Amino acid sequence: MSFQPKVFLHKQRAALHSRFVSGWKSQALFEFITFGIKQAWACLFGGLMLALLLGTFLFYPAEAALSRYDFITLSAIAIQVLMLALKLESWEEARVIFVFHIVGTVMEIFKVHMGSWLYPEASILNIAGVPLFSGFMYACVGSYLARVWRIFDFKFDRFPSLKWQGLLAVLIYLNFFTHHFGPDIRLALFIGSAILYGPAMVWFRADEEHRPMPLLIGLVLVALFIWFAENLGTFAKAWTYPNQDAGWQMVSFAKLGSWYLLMIISFVLVAAIHGNNGKN
Repeated sequence: MSFQPKVFLHKQRAALHSRFVSGWKSQALFEFITFGIKQAWACLFGGLMLALLLGTFLFYPAEAALSRYDFITLSAIAIQVLMLALKLESWEEARVIFVFHIVGTVMEIFKVHMGSWLYPEASILNIAGVPLFSGFMYACVGSYLARVWRIFDFKFDRFPSLKWQGLLAVLIYLNFFTHHFGPDIRLALFIGSAILYGPAMVWFRADEEHRPMPLLIGLVLVALFIWFAENLGTFAKAWTYPNQDAGWQMVSFAKLGSWYLLMIISFVLVAAIHGNNGKN
């Protein structure tokens, strides 16, 4: 019988729960630790990509025949194939991640052309000067949302209609392009997202029982951690902003809003798998 990581981890959790939990205090501690472990497991693809960016920045030989960017691209493909082979992601999730990969790559080409950020190193595996690994940075967001939804068995109260979520996602995506030539409707998009997601409650299961959290707070927290990850990515010179030419500095906190909006697009794509009620 082949090794199945998911089955193995569930057995280990059950054994540890039986050994250590004997009352409400130990249950609370166990659930807190389990929550952290599950979050890390949901971030598996993103975590591996960050490790790849930092590792190659620190140790990849400058004289290598294969450029660093191309090595990252090939490694990202290998990671994705391995996750599918080990059934750490389903094919349905992979399709959503692939769509977000395409959506992100198209936006990258446009944004680099507009000078919003740049890729300072050479590569062969690129489109219009944008290395192909850039799409995997967006795929990390899609992978996390797809995995965290499944791992925490998300259920929702007052889940907004996919029709309105889809409209919001389309407007967000278009505004990333059109604000360069016309009015920026970002504030209206923030307000619209608050109206749409504000009443919703997500129920997640870290251990045995589902716990509630306002969905809007959850979305903001995810965007915050993506912003932290972007700071690591720019530190590793995977890409740079114009104000980082003279030396690395933290990414503007204003980018948190951009990641929040972009993450909503990924959330809507993942929600489409689960239907209008947001349930599995």
